[in-house]
Amino acid sequence: MADDASAPAPALTLARVRLGAGGPSARVRVADGRITHIALEAETGANAEAAGERQLDLDGRVLLPGLWDAHVHLAEWASARHRLDLAGTASAQAVAELVRERAGAPDGSVLYGYGFRDGLWADAPHKRLLDAVLPDRPVALVSADLHAAWLNSACLALVGRGDHPTGLIREHEAHEVLSALPAAPTDVVDGWIEDACRAAAARGVTGVIDFQYGDTVADWERRSARFRPAVRVSAAVYPGHLDAAIKRGLRTGDEVGADGSLVRVGPLKLFTDGSLNTRTALCRDPYPGLEDTDGSHGIEETAPGELVRLMRRAAAHGIEPAVHAIGDRANTVALDAFETVRCRGRIEHAQLLSPQDLPRFAQLGVVAGVQPRHATDDRDVADRHWAGRTERAFAYGDLLAAGARLEFGSDAPVSPLDPWLAVAAAVSRTDDERPAWHPEQRLFVPDALVAAARGRRLVRVGDAADLVVVDVDPLDADADTLRAMPVHATMTNGRWTHGPY
Repeated sequence: MADDASAPAPALTLARVRLGAGGPSARVRVADGRITHIALEAETGANAEAAGERQLDLDGRVLLPGLWDAHVHLAEWASARHRLDLAGTASAQAVAELVRERAGAPDGSVLYGYGFRDGLWADAPHKRLLDAVLPDRPVALVSADLHAAWLNSACLALVGRGDHPTGLIREHEAHEVLSALPAAPTDVVDGWIEDACRAAAARGVTGVIDFQYGDTVADWERRSARFRPAVRVSAAVYPGHLDAAIKRGLRTGDEVGADGSLVRVGPLKLFTDGSLNTRTALCRDPYPGLEDTDGSHGIEETAPGELVRLMRRAAAHGIEPAVHAIGDRANTVALDAFETVRCRGRIEHAQLLSPQDLPRFAQLGVVAGVQPRHATDDRDVADRHWAGRTERAFAYGDLLAAGARLEFGSDAPVSPLDPWLAVAAAVSRTDDERPAWHPEQRLFVPDALVAAARGRRLVRVGDAADLVVVDVDPLDADADTLRAMPVHATMTNGRWTHGPY
């Protein structure tokens, strides 16, 4: 059973802490999970805490609002940390050789791998490559963007797809196939997730939106009875569970589970298209080399009329939609649906945008949930498959200038659950020795920090005590230091979740 999170933590004053990046020295009092008093150290009467309350001298470190990862797949991320790592493999053959090296004894269990990116490979993933190195043990490899699965013949037979011609399965079918495979025991996965939440807190994370596919609300109700997560969790609803959520009267933001102060109902996750790496993102222009084929412009996951119907039904019952849209045509479809329904919500990814759609985010009050690491990870794929259009890809500078609210995420496990990697990518637009990719879309550090904190610029009296203390002022940090930002301590709901206290 989880600890009683409703029991108030002892009141505490954080002394000699700098209030925000580049900010003045201040004292910040926390009680009952809230910030109750802030005073500059230079002010008369700054020592406003009650006699006998604990004081903590932070020695000039910087105090920031707690950071969020506004797009994660927690079970996938937690599991990927225990799977064969395929990141950085340069070809299908290289993946097959890695499978050969790491396969171990063919004990009949599924060998899972994660992280391949085939968008630039000269050879194609095929079941025969995996069959040649591991014919008797099922192999299931998941692409880095979670939109494709590559299976060998033994694994295809296991899920009743033995007649699949290539073993490379994309989009909806891939989710179905992966869901049909044997999974680690629930208690094991829950333990992995508990560890992953603690690791996130160690990077300054105080909350996540969990878009894990499945009955995510029910999963978190179960977990919250077992452990108190180190981060706040907003648990997404998928269309297959929408009717049940409505029947229960659940609304976005409602507390659920044994630890309702930390676990809440999140948005309804909907899809308009696929992804860039799989060339299934829905675009106005065809993909080079696919001009005369089916799917030359990507795929339409949900028809516009059905998208509107689902959004309208959810919004009528207080559940806000979060619409996956990557290609420029998909983003127009999503924005058109928001304009029709006139509800609050989010567009997830917003990777390629038509110029006329930029101001519509602010006009419609739609949050752009973006993942800056995708811009640096996918720059080469974008240059190939979105050639001539990349000046409006991952256009965070243009979105911000048009008044949009940006919220950063990782899409973990697509990129690591670490908000400082997102901040550094948004500021530098590169993560290697190459010059910045479309530097006109860079953000300044203060704006990137706001996007990483879900709109909070400074800590304020009355706010929830979700805080992160860092050893280096982000304004003084270069890109490498931002990526590796030393996090001294993290506090969620007035309780330390990371650090020496």
